[in-house]
Amino acid sequence: MPWGYWLPRLLAGVDVRTLGSGNAGATNVWRTLGFKFALAVAALDIAKGVAAALLGLWLGGDLVAVLAGVAAMVGHWRPLFLGFAKGGKTVATTGGVALALATLPALAAAGTWILVFLLTRYASVASIVAGASLPLYALLFGATWPVLAFTVGAALAILLLHRTNVGRLLAGTENRIELRRPRGATLGTSGTALRSKRV
Repeated sequence: MPWGYWLPRLLAGVDVRTLGSGNAGATNVWRTLGFKFALAVAALDIAKGVAAALLGLWLGGDLVAVLAGVAAMVGHWRPLFLGFAKGGKTVATTGGVALALATLPALAAAGTWILVFLLTRYASVASIVAGASLPLYALLFGATWPVLAFTVGAALAILLLHRTNVGRLLAGTENRIELRRPRGATLGTSGTALRSKRV
């Protein structure tokens, strides 16, 4: 369920894949359409991960829940409803899976994301650091081995999917998230974002 594509399409009449980074994820929605849109997308993507993992827990315990959660993450990355085209980078969906399987580590990683983002204004840096911290928190809170293995794999997946962001960070060209949309930023009737050019 590619909410990062569906919500902007339904509520703003735009294809978010034609804006910003081209990703159908909450970060690109935030950058191009604002925080409220992004919050709704992130909440639905988190819920998607929670639902998959809880269904797995009900069906067969931690291992099945991990497999179900991974399936949700892969589906977020390459959504069926978009013809397996590029979706989001799985951060929110991973958080949802972790929330169902290891609540305290997930909340601690979420706190890490918020802290790093407030310090840097880079969503990519916050996502990479929070992802890397998740296995450490899972180990600290005594997660089962399937859950611990999931957190390690998720951290590596988040890093891999953000490799272009890492390249831009190293080159000094990565964009910071603006907490307020710039003045003059509007959406055209054709669905194209009309943004004030920044130096």
